[in-house]
Amino acid sequence: MAHTLISFLGRVPKGENGYRTTRYSFDDQLAEPTAFIGWTLRQRLAPDRLVILGTAGSMWDHLFERDINFGVVAEDERLALQEATETKTVTEALLEPLMPLLEKEFGCEVRLVLIPYCRNEAEQLELLRLMAAEVNAGDQVSLDVTHGFRHLPMLALLSAMHLQAVRNATVEGIYYGAYDHDSGEAPVYNLAGLLRIARWLNALNTYDKDGDYGAFSELLGPAGAQLAKAAFFERTSNPVKAREALTAWINRDDRYPDHDPATFLFRDQLEQRIRWFRFPSRPDWEKTLAWEYLERGDYVRAAIYGLEAVISQEIIERGQDAGDFDCRDALRNELRDTREGFKTLGRMRNAFAHGVRPFNRDAEWAISSPTNLRNTLKSLFMQLLGPQ
Repeated sequence: MAHTLISFLGRVPKGENGYRTTRYSFDDQLAEPTAFIGWTLRQRLAPDRLVILGTAGSMWDHLFERDINFGVVAEDERLALQEATETKTVTEALLEPLMPLLEKEFGCEVRLVLIPYCRNEAEQLELLRLMAAEVNAGDQVSLDVTHGFRHLPMLALLSAMHLQAVRNATVEGIYYGAYDHDSGEAPVYNLAGLLRIARWLNALNTYDKDGDYGAFSELLGPAGAQLAKAAFFERTSNPVKAREALTAWINRDDRYPDHDPATFLFRDQLEQRIRWFRFPSRPDWEKTLAWEYLERGDYVRAAIYGLEAVISQEIIERGQDAGDFDCRDALRNELRDTREGFKTLGRMRNAFAHGVRPFNRDAEWAISSPTNLRNTLKSLFMQLLGPQ
């Protein structure tokens, strides 16, 4: 797994002695003054690949003129680059022959990549495409956004999420050196924690879409396995086992990892979404799940839990064991013959599961459109289960 450092090259103020230098501070330890933080990060992180992104007006000439002394090597090419930098007309043709100089100096692969100014959506998308093109599948990635335009840190965060999605990359850090005009120094902050927040938001969206709270499991450390287990049982129509796993998870002292402060932003939302297991009886669990899956548009699971809730309630009222399979199966057949609403819901469930016509005009009308289906299921649930 290669480690790729991607650093943006901007254009800091230039005086008689060259571009303004800054002393970057890592954990209160000051590094040597430099105009480009990428050199400092390369030394600290020792990446396998260094990718420097800059516009046609970035200070490309600085890479070859001050922090590193190349003497007279490639003097004509460097002079041409310096002239183009002054007029903000740097091209890929000027950069390409100079990349081997940096590779020889650093002992790692170096890429110098021109990017657009990101003034509109098309250019912003192009930046994400260019960054993804410089990362291989499974790479570790560090991003440095210190020298980019002020809107680039936001784009860099989106790019980090994009790289995780399309390259399965691990983003190790998002670095930003905050320049202090008074001291001439810049503490360097790692903004990678924002990705944890983004992952929580993605997990919440995943849950709201399909009800799978297993999406949170990877965010919760060792306790997350218990949550994934609960999600599995719930989604395979076993609320008893799901409730056991959720109860075990909620009683763990380590259910939220201490090292991730983002969990405290989302724990209330997570526990609100799994509140069904706190109800006292099996019919309540199944009824709640039926309504929740209906709200999410998961009609198959909504119908399954709706049917099971009716069976559980009837069994309990008769003083029988709600966990007895044979008893439930016999009651299912009885209800199918005696309750028209139960029969209709069963036909619809079979139509969902098997892709066949329900052989009933009302049920067939119900599955002819999303609106009809939702309204029909709501009506059946109100009749069979009562209000949410």
